[in-house]
Amino acid sequence: MAALAEEQTEVAVKLEPEGPPTLLPPQAGDGAGEGGGGTTNNGPNGGGGNVAAASSSAGGDGGTPKPSVAVSAVAPAGAAPVPAAAPEAGAPHDRQTLLAVLQFLRQSNLREAEEALRREARLLEEAVAGTGAPEADGAGTEAASALLSRVTASAPGPAAPDPPGTGASGAAAVSGLATGSAAPGKVGSVAVEDQPDVSAVLSAYNQQGDPTMYEEYYSGLKHFIECSLDCHRAELSQLFYPLFVHMYLELVYNQHENEAKSFFEKFHGDQECYYQDDLRVLSSLTKKEHMKGNETMLDFRTSKFVLRISRDSYQLLKRHLQEKQNNQIWNIVQEHLYIDIFDGMPRSKQQIDAMVGSLAGEAKREANKSKVFFGLLKEPEIEVPLDDEDEEGENEEGKPKKKKPKKDSIGSKSKKQDPNAPPQNRIPLPELKDSDKLDKIMNMKETTKRVRLGPDCLPSICFYTFLNAYQGLTAVDVTDDSSLIAGGFADSTVRVWSVTPKKLRSVKQAADLSLIDKESDDVLERIMDEKTASELKILYGHSGPVYGASFSPDRLWATDHYQPLRIFAGHLADVNCTRFHPNSNYVATGSADRTVRLWDVLNGNCVRIFTGHKGPIHSLTFSPNGRFLATGATDGRVLLWDIGHGLMVGELKGHTDTVCSLRFSRDGEILASGSMDNTVRLWDAVKAFEDLETDDFTTATGHINLPENSQELLLGTYMTKSTPVVHLHFTRRNLVLAAGAYSPQ
Repeated sequence: MAALAEEQTEVAVKLEPEGPPTLLPPQAGDGAGEGGGGTTNNGPNGGGGNVAAASSSAGGDGGTPKPSVAVSAVAPAGAAPVPAAAPEAGAPHDRQTLLAVLQFLRQSNLREAEEALRREARLLEEAVAGTGAPEADGAGTEAASALLSRVTASAPGPAAPDPPGTGASGAAAVSGLATGSAAPGKVGSVAVEDQPDVSAVLSAYNQQGDPTMYEEYYSGLKHFIECSLDCHRAELSQLFYPLFVHMYLELVYNQHENEAKSFFEKFHGDQECYYQDDLRVLSSLTKKEHMKGNETMLDFRTSKFVLRISRDSYQLLKRHLQEKQNNQIWNIVQEHLYIDIFDGMPRSKQQIDAMVGSLAGEAKREANKSKVFFGLLKEPEIEVPLDDEDEEGENEEGKPKKKKPKKDSIGSKSKKQDPNAPPQNRIPLPELKDSDKLDKIMNMKETTKRVRLGPDCLPSICFYTFLNAYQGLTAVDVTDDSSLIAGGFADSTVRVWSVTPKKLRSVKQAADLSLIDKESDDVLERIMDEKTASELKILYGHSGPVYGASFSPDRLWATDHYQPLRIFAGHLADVNCTRFHPNSNYVATGSADRTVRLWDVLNGNCVRIFTGHKGPIHSLTFSPNGRFLATGATDGRVLLWDIGHGLMVGELKGHTDTVCSLRFSRDGEILASGSMDNTVRLWDAVKAFEDLETDDFTTATGHINLPENSQELLLGTYMTKSTPVVHLHFTRRNLVLAAGAYSPQ
């Protein structure tokens, strides 16, 4: 292996990007009403991939979607829906709203759109020009600003009337072709921002009820749910947290500070324990001014909270809200929640608790329906030369040597084409260089000497302790051949050690390199300067803590581009860990939003969203066969996922602190987990993945049945004296290497 130098190194170090996380705009179909396949989309059924209009009417019944510009107007509770083309002699409120929109279009120099809308509403131009005084000051301006901030591009179907007894406000939608030249009666295209504006996000909270009744509304629903049948209570209890947050934010935004404080103190203790960190942030938002620019609030508002509820439970909730005329609760359900309805028996409390806990609720079922090629690519044909000991046909006694039978383990890569593997040319992979082929040959030779692990044959563990790490150890990595170990530190340095007798050397100076015969067989050795040989090299260059370090065996980095080749946007908080799939077609990410996402490298799409952790995710690892994913988080739990079906299939409990590292053995039979609780634990992976329930019903509804006692899968627990386990690594012969910085008590 080429040696490392301070000027030229094999270590690729990556810092987490600074600044707030990227937010996606609201996606189509995120509004209210029932979508296909028993899914409730809280809004009109959208199409064309556009952003759904912000409207509080009930769901549509389909129809042919058209690209349009939708304008949502808030009407008083119980008012009839506003017609699409408001006549000139309509209600004063509707006329005032329409004139405000026309004035905005005129001020924004959108004359073509203004003219089309004016013709649609049959208003004279003088009527628009003559409304300056009453519309330009006082409450009119504030209402118009709040209204206009909610103008978004959308593709809705025909709006349906509000459900009986809900009193939901109506919406005025002016639809038309989104083209540069608008036809008569149509509205031209209006440019809108991709990212949600803070004022637009907050404007939805203008819709409010009697602030003194909020506690009564919430208490009434709470009493109803707690008195319902057990089979419905667990599912409907999911409503408590999102309703509590949105009702509190409405009170704060509308400057009912005393009522908001009383509401928070009375009901925040009823929420699940895994939301306590979010509630602490929420408690700091006590004034309207605090809400602007607050990322947590913005994340909660722009991402509809997803609840997965059976159809029977949903109908029960709907009837109750209609009978009680609880408009405030119903409006929040319609506006801010996405209820994913499934047909079948309601889920149990255990099944629900296993899946909830993320910042935006559960994942929608459609998010995990894409086909994923989780199989392994066919290995390239490489001839393995015989060792000296293999060339000797006879042993010391003169008898022919017996060949050891090859072991076909469940985790090893197959030379046959995997039916679940992606096409060989789906993504461009670099051709193997001579050095890569030599490394693969060494890997194959090591594989023949690999120990077959299992419950009766556990691996040895070699622990590397970083002593006197006053710089603050923040990242660790080990090369695939286990010859080098690198540490990233808070003092912005990267330190690389050799863990073999072979020392690290720097490359010779340019003048000396010109004298070397480039055609010689040992050119890689000749370019190294023996005078610089040492066990440690320190790499300088960063100006902040190094939170990630990785040895790059293949040219992972595209050096001919200074811009990213792919940007995977979708997480609502910091991304803490990443891991490539064994077939290189996918990359998994774990985030502080308590979700794990799987991204397609080919097109950048998110093909899986896994929820269930109750804290930020800090570790990921794929099984060697590519079918399973293991994740660890601050909640101390290790969750196991079936990538093909998009299901949680296991939960490993035992750690009492953050799980910082996870690794499968080379044959895939043992999973090792390292934690801040100073322990390394070994789990029986073969038994964990036996007899999985992945039938169509389980996949469609998420009725997972996890074993109650994961201790049956625990093979061993190994404690350090006082060293949190930051990194784990299985060598090619299945020896476990662990690393961490000593933390004196």
